[in-house]
Amino acid sequence: MPPIKRRYLPSLGAFATFEVAAKHLSFTLAAKELNVTQGAVSQQIRLLERALETALFVRKHNALELTPEGASLFGAVTAGLDTISAAVSVLAGDEGPQTVTVSATDAMALFWLRPMIDSFRARHPDIGFVVLASDADDTLRNYADVDIAFMCGNERCEVGEELHFLFQEIAQPVCTPAFLARHGPFEDADALNGVNLLHLHDRHWSADAIGWQPLGWAEWFRAQGAEWAKAPSSLSTNKVSLLMEAVLADEGVMLGWHHMVREPIRQGRLVFAHPAPLTAGRGNFLNCKKKSLERPGVASFVAHVLDRVRLQARD
Repeated sequence: MPPIKRRYLPSLGAFATFEVAAKHLSFTLAAKELNVTQGAVSQQIRLLERALETALFVRKHNALELTPEGASLFGAVTAGLDTISAAVSVLAGDEGPQTVTVSATDAMALFWLRPMIDSFRARHPDIGFVVLASDADDTLRNYADVDIAFMCGNERCEVGEELHFLFQEIAQPVCTPAFLARHGPFEDADALNGVNLLHLHDRHWSADAIGWQPLGWAEWFRAQGAEWAKAPSSLSTNKVSLLMEAVLADEGVMLGWHHMVREPIRQGRLVFAHPAPLTAGRGNFLNCKKKSLERPGVASFVAHVLDRVRLQARD
């Protein structure tokens, strides 16, 4: 069959909509990214399939799959749009995007990613950042503009992405030096049952962008061969940031994630209240689009993160 002449091709907009829908395998998520209705996406795909006289998706109950023809077109459209984007950048005199877009959970963005960005920008002030942080939206990592996604779990690398292991998820009791001086030392795990234990609510662990097995006081006490007494707490919340504020205000002890409490411990604002850490059995990862790595700003930031993580691992 001879190739279709360009003047008979469907609109570029239809192909762009198809590319987003194929990436998410969801018309709903595609509509969210494109800021249109789900019906508009569905209509565009139907018109494209009619124009090409072939099915691009297999529609199942609450699921989509690409047909072999759809998978082939997806690869071609992605390559084509990337080529157009690169050409437009050249015409615009853009010597390389100076903005890096990253996604992460709320606490990861606030307590780990923000200091990492600050240390990077101290040497590269011309590079800006867009930080998309959410505990409720696990689709942020798939947005077209996201260059780097910081994730926790047992991840697998997708085609076209580069995955780097950063560190294990480890938590340990922390408090202020003043709180420890007043109430400690805590010779064993049971001793902590006698003080105010700040803890994360179950809603934190069931958030869409998290969805991990809980890592809380019940698990920490169990790992020490003890039992959490579940005494009334001054604060139980689904937000790590609120816990951090409370523990820094000298209100009690929280389970602090090593990567999030590193700075306040280095500054002497927090100390470990007990020497026993708890490892969750999951890791934190940096997931970067290979296409994004062609941009100097993105590649430099990835190298910066990996270097800092290696240095921190030696501490």
